[in-house]
Amino acid sequence: MVENLRFRDATLAKRVVEKIHNLASKEGTVKICHVCGTHEWTITHFGLRSLLPTNVEVIAGPGCPVCIVPASEIDEAIQLASKGMVITCFGDVLRVPGSKMSLLDAKAEGADVRVIYGVSDAVKMAEKEPNKEFVFFAIGFETTAPSTAVEVIKQPPENLSFLVSHRLIPPAMKLLVDMTDLSLNGFIAPGHVSTIIGVKPYEIFPKRYHMPTVVAGFEPLDVLFGVYMILKQLSEGKPCLENEYMRAVRWEGNVKAQELMRKVFEVVNGNWRGLGTIPSSTFKLRRKYENHDAHLKYGVKVEDGVDIQPGCKCHLVIIGKIKPTECPLFMKTCTPQKPVGACMVSIEGTCRIWAKA
Repeated sequence: MVENLRFRDATLAKRVVEKIHNLASKEGTVKICHVCGTHEWTITHFGLRSLLPTNVEVIAGPGCPVCIVPASEIDEAIQLASKGMVITCFGDVLRVPGSKMSLLDAKAEGADVRVIYGVSDAVKMAEKEPNKEFVFFAIGFETTAPSTAVEVIKQPPENLSFLVSHRLIPPAMKLLVDMTDLSLNGFIAPGHVSTIIGVKPYEIFPKRYHMPTVVAGFEPLDVLFGVYMILKQLSEGKPCLENEYMRAVRWEGNVKAQELMRKVFEVVNGNWRGLGTIPSSTFKLRRKYENHDAHLKYGVKVEDGVDIQPGCKCHLVIIGKIKPTECPLFMKTCTPQKPVGACMVSIEGTCRIWAKA
C-alpha cells in the first residue's frame, strides 16, 4: 500500500499511480509480465496490484532460479550424494523436490549435503578435506554464473567438481512471448540479471515482437515507474526498450562478467521445470574445463525426472497462467513448512511469497 512508503515516496507513488490510471483508461486489457522473484516480492509485499487499474494485470514469470531447476537435475545431485560425494549448495536448494525426494531428505538419510554461502566456501572445504570428493551444485541465472566461472578459472582443487545448472533469462522470455494464450503486452525485465547482461539482450522484444520492455529496479517506485513506462509506450504505439534502473544497470552490462561466462561456459539447450526444453537457455562447462564437470567425471545422468507432483500447478504458476491461490494444494497440503511444489520453496518463489504476504 502507498501508506507503507516513506512520505516523499508515497507522494510520488500517488502521482505515478494517477498517471497509470489515466493511461490505462484509454486501453483495453493490459497484461505485463515480470521475470524476477524480487519484483514479485515487492509487488506482493507492498500491495502494488491493489493500486493498479482493474484492466492492468501484472503476472509473475519464471524469475525464480530455484523454481525452474528440473527434478532430473535435483535427482542427479542426490545420485552423486548417494555415491558418497559431498554436495555443496545454497540453502534454498535443499528442499527443492526431485522426482522422489529432496536433497534435505537425502541428508536426513545420511548423505553429506552442506549449505554454503558462496562458491569459495566449497573450494575451501575441498582444500581442507582432500580425501573427499566435493561437488558444487551451481544454480542460478546470469546473476550468479560469473561467481561460478571465477572459481573454475582459478583452477580449483582436483577433488572439487561442478554440477552446472545455470540458466539464461532472455530465452525464457522469448518462450513466454511465443505462448499465444498468454497474450502479453509488455515485459518488466529483471534488475539483478540486467546488471550483468545489460539492456541490449532485450532488444529483440520491442523490435521483433513489438513488446514494450522496461528494465526496472526493486523499490515500489521502480515497479510503478516500470508499469507507467510500458503503458506510455502502448498509448503512443511506440514499443521500445527502456532502462528505468539506470542507477545500477548499464546498456552494455558488466562486460568483465560476460567475458568470464563466455570463457568458461558454452550455451546449450536446457530443460526448465514445467516448461520443457528451451533452446539456448543453459550453461555448460567448456571442454577446456571438463575435468571439473561432475557429469563427465562421475558419469551421472538422469534422463527423465518427475517435475510436477499430482495436483500441483507450479508449472502454471511459473508462467503466470494462474495465481498461487488457484492451485488446489496452495496452503493446504503445500505450505512453506512442507512444500510440494518448487514455487513454495524459495523466498523468490511466487507461491512462497504469496503464502508469506
